[in-house]
Amino acid sequence: MTVKELSEKFEFREIRPDEAEQAAKIEQICFPPNEACTEKMMRERVAAVPDLFLVAVDKEKGRLAGFLNGLATNEKMFSDEFFTDAGLHDPEGENVMLLGLDVLPEYRRKGLASEIMRRYKERENRCGRKRLILTCLGTKVEMYEKMGFRDHGISGSNWGGEEWHEMSCALNVNNS
Repeated sequence: MTVKELSEKFEFREIRPDEAEQAAKIEQICFPPNEACTEKMMRERVAAVPDLFLVAVDKEKGRLAGFLNGLATNEKMFSDEFFTDAGLHDPEGENVMLLGLDVLPEYRRKGLASEIMRRYKERENRCGRKRLILTCLGTKVEMYEKMGFRDHGISGSNWGGEEWHEMSCALNVNNS
């Protein structure tokens, strides 16, 4: 789908408190149990940092189709604690640790994940953030490279007992 078509079909905005359960269910669909955050963790994230969520709402169905969420920090390396402790969020942080890009299966391969990421990068750049940092499985490295991320190799993260790649994307340095 084109950006225009995506904009017509989806509303892009911050998450609302009453959507935490919906987001947790999407997380359970998109990630295996050892990798997905729990409903409790998702509720804590939504309560602590709704402004660092970007959801895509299917306008016709009135439900979340996907979302991206993170925590702001001045840390430069990803740590598993970001997944479990929403209290690590620093509103003034120059970096955002991305915790999950989730798109329901029926909405995949239409450009929605890329559009969510594009809009997220624009928004965080306007907020003066310097860098987005994430971890992903080796099978997702190419997808994130297409979204402008650079692979830094194997991460120190062992979330869910998996081997992760750490990736980052520099935002517009003119914000400094």
